[in-house]
Amino acid sequence: MSESTANPHQGLDVADTTRRLKAIFIGSVGNLVEWYDFYAYTAFALYFAPKFFPSADPVVQQLNAATLFAAGFIVRPLGGWLFGHLADRYGRRLSLTISVLMMCFGSLIIALTPTYATIGFAAPALLALARIIEGLSLGGEYGASATYLTEIADPNHRGFYSSFQYVTLIGGQLTAILVLLLLQNVFLTHDQLVEWGWRIPFVIGALLATTAMYMRRDMHETDSFIEASKSGKKRESSLRGLLNYPREVAIVVGLTAGGTAAFYTFTTYMQTFVKQTVGLSDITTTYVIAGSLIFASLLQPVYGALSDRIGRKPLLIFFGVAGTLLTVPILTYLSQTKSPWVAFLLISGAWVFVAGYTSINAVVKAELFPTSIRATGVAVPYALTVSIFGGTAPAIALFFKQQGHEEWFYYYLSAVIFISLLVYSTMRDTKHESAMHRHE
Repeated sequence: MSESTANPHQGLDVADTTRRLKAIFIGSVGNLVEWYDFYAYTAFALYFAPKFFPSADPVVQQLNAATLFAAGFIVRPLGGWLFGHLADRYGRRLSLTISVLMMCFGSLIIALTPTYATIGFAAPALLALARIIEGLSLGGEYGASATYLTEIADPNHRGFYSSFQYVTLIGGQLTAILVLLLLQNVFLTHDQLVEWGWRIPFVIGALLATTAMYMRRDMHETDSFIEASKSGKKRESSLRGLLNYPREVAIVVGLTAGGTAAFYTFTTYMQTFVKQTVGLSDITTTYVIAGSLIFASLLQPVYGALSDRIGRKPLLIFFGVAGTLLTVPILTYLSQTKSPWVAFLLISGAWVFVAGYTSINAVVKAELFPTSIRATGVAVPYALTVSIFGGTAPAIALFFKQQGHEEWFYYYLSAVIFISLLVYSTMRDTKHESAMHRHE
């Protein structure tokens, strides 16, 4: 018996591997651009918040900005349904192309909107509109890109390849931070950044989104979607079809809650936390956050590859146990330190267990659903959960801080992670029991 006959996966020729890698690269680059556009808002909120939310209290300004950040998440379930339906009915490529185009429009609105001093309450209203457009776009991006990266990968390396969704997701925020560093240290003064320089990253985001849109027009459609399309079976509406999988939907909600709260705490909220609670300077804060994000990005493919060997469930349980026990101590010590190095080590320490969720959550969700409903099944319950637990995390933390009880947020986050741990302990391991082969 020949080697290729003994192991059919070894029959993947060079052309097929090249096609997969190219598709994963284009899909990942587009994902990075979308998340850069979305996170530029948080990275530069310290500079533009006074222009849209006049107040003598910087905490109130940041709370207002965080509230609009959360508003972008409220519409994500609608975006998840809309783009999930497009992806399941008309293809992953079309959904991904339209979503990045919408992100372009959202960035342009922020870049061009006059300030409160010029147009009054219309300024925060337009900012809210931009965040809603970006929220719709991102609600669809997650489900479609998670589905696409999982389906385009070969079966033995799904965990590794799908982990690049969070490499690029974190990379999007890291890119926004690096743009901030360049503007802070090289091109602009502090006053220039506050006055008009904060608009630059949104112009860059719109240009990058346009480029990603053209790249995605030439993406290969996945074999799974093509095979499902040829089946000739009459399809139900996406939401009605989703009702056939209540257990899977419940699992997505449960496994996402703690992970998304932790993710948005140690990404978007950390910049404000390190600046206002730890008390580091703007530039030092940016260096600390950038360093921790680089470390987090490196962990993703390592954990993804590990899940291909030992399964998805052990990594999820590791995150749940460590997150439940260590979140309060890490955030407590972080709030008390004044050292940027200690702050970096503590945030990076948190990423050691948070990566147990981020690296594989996309592939786990995709492996729960058959092809015909996969993008919707991943996107809608995920977006709904993120809008409740993820997007609200910075606003909840700032609310507790404003009330003089910032430490309450530490316990809140630990409790949400524990709830997800209960789900991880009882769910099946999708590495060994996957629905990826089902095309109904």
